[in-house]
Amino acid sequence: MVHDPVMAYEDGTYYLLSTGRGIQWARSADLRTWEVQPESFIGALPAWTRDSVSGFTDHVWAPDLLRMRNRWLLTYSCSTFGRNTSAIGLMTAPRLSGPWTDRGCVVRSESGRDEWNAIDSSLALDDDGRLWMAWGSFWDGIQLAPVDTATYQLLTAPQTVARRHRPGDTTAAENPTSKYAGRNAIEAPFLFRHDGYYYLFVSWDYCCRGAKSNYRVVVGRSRDIEGPYIDREGQPMLFGGGTPVISGDGIRFEAAGHSAAYSFSDGDHFICHGYSNAHGGHSILIDRRIEWTEDGWPKVTL
Repeated sequence: MVHDPVMAYEDGTYYLLSTGRGIQWARSADLRTWEVQPESFIGALPAWTRDSVSGFTDHVWAPDLLRMRNRWLLTYSCSTFGRNTSAIGLMTAPRLSGPWTDRGCVVRSESGRDEWNAIDSSLALDDDGRLWMAWGSFWDGIQLAPVDTATYQLLTAPQTVARRHRPGDTTAAENPTSKYAGRNAIEAPFLFRHDGYYYLFVSWDYCCRGAKSNYRVVVGRSRDIEGPYIDREGQPMLFGGGTPVISGDGIRFEAAGHSAAYSFSDGDHFICHGYSNAHGGHSILIDRRIEWTEDGWPKVTL
């Protein structure tokens, strides 16, 4: 099974990281045959992760990888299901094979204090080489802030850039997974640069319910990494906008979400996990090529 996949490439090898104990991972030479690794990707977690998040042990959520200034940055989430006392940690390494050095906590959220959830991070560099991080799940939606490249701390307070529903929308369906997280069913941001735009992919609705999941991915774009992110119909993602990218077809997959996008040597790839009917509703990797429409929107065929 694969949940919340991300990829990276180095020296002829593709790396696939996903949610799991100490981060689950696999490697491949061709993006088709994957060798699942038995050990965790980062080894022992730093003690601060358990001190910061009550109930967290070693089941790490939603990693992300970015190459910057001759080093790899790895972010990862520490949380418990349905709660927003969470933290996003960061490690660095000269190579994907490590060794990984703990750089501490980038951002932490606390239940009753924050109206956002510090999980599902996505790192990106803007055109000026500045580092940014998007994150978020439910509560007030997707957050965005610049990150100091020396200290790996946020430079400003986060700003909300995308929501599933407008604030105060009473038509939003009740959350079937958590009474705490509310009905703003949006999470898993991923930032991708293409042809002068920053594209913000997000997942709508509900994962983690096997064949009952209704996860799907939508996208908006902006010339400025800070937004506003607008969908193909001109609707702001901040107020519920989003152009559909992928969803379940009810045949092979009941749902698909938590995506990432990459430019590899053979073209642009879109990956996510899908809840497979052939595998009893378990989540497996979906890897598809991105086709770009004439007006610059990503098209992905399930």
